[in-house]
Amino acid sequence: MTQLNRRRFLATAVAATTVRSLPPVAAALKTQPARRVLTLVYDKSLGAMRAIDRIVH
Repeated sequence: MTQLNRRRFLATAVAATTVRSLPPVAAALKTQPARRVLTLVYDKSLGAMRAIDRIVH
């Protein structure tokens, strides 16, 4: 098991909240044509790469 410190716990909680809230937001935006942009960034708090999925109008 990895070392779970405060920073990693908060990063994991924010990521889980984002994943849970994204489908309702995406459903609300379906009325307009939109593009999804996937960006990979290095997250220092996780010590790994992280994917950010954005909806662009």
